[in-house]
Amino acid sequence: MAGPSYLVNILDSSHVSAPKGSVPSTTLALTYLDLPWFPSAPMQSLFFYEFPHPISHFMQTTLPTLTQSLSLTLQHFFPLAAKLICPPPPLKPFILYSDGDSVPLIVAEFTGADVDHLTANYPRDFKLLHPFVPELPPSTMSSDGILVMPIMAVKVTVFPNTGVCIGMAHNHVAADGSAFMHFMRSWSSVCKSKGDSTFLEEESRRPFYNRDALGDPDGCNEEALKCYWHWISSWRENLAGPTKEISSVDKVRATFVLTRAQITKLKQWLTTQCKNSSNDSEEVKISTLVVTCSIMWICMIKSQENNIQVSTNGDDDDDDDTFYYLLFAVDCRNRIGFSLPVTYFGNCLALGIIRAKKCELMGAKGIVTAGKAIAKKVKEMESGALKEAEKGPSNLQEMFRSGHHVGISGSPKFRVYDMDFGWGRPLKIEFIHIDDGGSLSLIESKNESGGMEVSLVLSKNQMDAFTSNLGESLKAF
Repeated sequence: MAGPSYLVNILDSSHVSAPKGSVPSTTLALTYLDLPWFPSAPMQSLFFYEFPHPISHFMQTTLPTLTQSLSLTLQHFFPLAAKLICPPPPLKPFILYSDGDSVPLIVAEFTGADVDHLTANYPRDFKLLHPFVPELPPSTMSSDGILVMPIMAVKVTVFPNTGVCIGMAHNHVAADGSAFMHFMRSWSSVCKSKGDSTFLEEESRRPFYNRDALGDPDGCNEEALKCYWHWISSWRENLAGPTKEISSVDKVRATFVLTRAQITKLKQWLTTQCKNSSNDSEEVKISTLVVTCSIMWICMIKSQENNIQVSTNGDDDDDDDTFYYLLFAVDCRNRIGFSLPVTYFGNCLALGIIRAKKCELMGAKGIVTAGKAIAKKVKEMESGALKEAEKGPSNLQEMFRSGHHVGISGSPKFRVYDMDFGWGRPLKIEFIHIDDGGSLSLIESKNESGGMEVSLVLSKNQMDAFTSNLGESLKAF
């Protein structure tokens, strides 16, 4: 987004902490559902809002409320201001909060930008939104070999007389999407109410931190610790951060909206097709999630296969028998085997992996194959999420080795468009951590109940192919 027409001015740089003395020094253990996320890059999200006011109004009126509400919210969500303490083997990592721990907050003015373009659905340069993403402070290494990692950072970008973007970055080890969005909903509510955080005292609203309720089924913590010890043993590389530069290919970001009417037609069609082609006596439930993931997965595979840059090793005679994978996460809160409330703060995800042969997915009934496989896995995880969670990261090795996988990030259950800081509903939500490609972000539609928004990053050629494939697929129903 570099260019003479854009001017960036840092207006304020501060650190926001919970009110002094409001949270005692606290240590939180990490569970077998937290530890596998250490190798992951930070989760990055952007919340764009309309804000038709000058910079002076924001700095004098809005920023004090935004900062105060963040402080009050951190009193209840203190792990986000804490540090990840990562000792060498055989010690265990943990979250440590000390009074005064804080979150960095940068406020910037961005002039010359077209907010309508920034928040559009059509393809734009994927780097366009990068200036609005905060960077986590650098990790440090103590003299006794303990790695200390920050957990969250905030960057607020103001577009004079036009809009505001709240950029967030956080370490996945501390919180999954559900826990983090719980924080964001709480912060926005406190801000909108001009500092009233009393609702967070209610049992149904305050975060739940009791790790004992999760337990340690079949020694999962020990297996997860082995993965952590392997990761921390390469601390020099980890401290330096990811050195892999995102491909210089002309990547673009786009958002596709499935309307409620389109989803209803897809569900009816796919339900009929599954019944007619099923050899199983067991009926599968075709949900909004199933149809959305099915059609997007197939279109993504086709766009990648149509790309000339796809490379193969050796003979390609058995290419049709190559397995393709879809990965999605299931929130285990309040599921069988997990006695945890929906307010549990931490990671509580089980990974669902679907695989199918290329020839089946690329064929005339590819969406049916995908839909049946996804629906079966979703049903299986309704009662078997614990079993999937117990498999841990070893369950992913085959998928990553294949090189043919698509991940699903986000969830319509996050209700991201309900997050009103007092400026109205968001104009647009973007998840920047999908920029390496191979992932889709999936949230509820801003415009209507029952619709879906799907965002992705692909090379321009692949995006053109994806758009064409999706358009043709939707016309068929």
